[in-house]
Amino acid sequence: MDDLQRLLIERACERLMAEYCHLVDHGQAARVADLFTENGVWSSPRTTMAGRPAIRDGFRRRQDRADRASRHVCCNPLTEVQDETHASGVIYLTLYRHDGEAGEPITPMAALAAVGEYRDVFVRTAEGWRFERRDFVASFSAGGQ
Repeated sequence: MDDLQRLLIERACERLMAEYCHLVDHGQAARVADLFTENGVWSSPRTTMAGRPAIRDGFRRRQDRADRASRHVCCNPLTEVQDETHASGVIYLTLYRHDGEAGEPITPMAALAAVGEYRDVFVRTAEGWRFERRDFVASFSAGGQ
């Protein structure tokens, strides 16, 4: 594999990381399931969802929370390419969240929910690069949990 091919894979995986955050933060969370393989897994310290239907259901519940505003602020992506169809990555997350009135034009800033990282496993499919697994690992939590 040459440097350009490796760079294109890294960019595709990092775009997937960003698209995930954008969908969740902009009222389209159920579409997150389309970013996963058919048997993909999403996990956090509190829950695990396996397969696109379970991921879609779980993120649809998030999407239905019209009173919840969030912003996933991610930085320091590090993607390791194993070969032409497999990669892994990690990205740091600072999550701001506020539960208030649906449709508020601006929400209060005192809503840091968590700091941690996403640990990802990527696979190239016929649909393009997808998450095979995405694990949220919390380092700090506003609730201390």
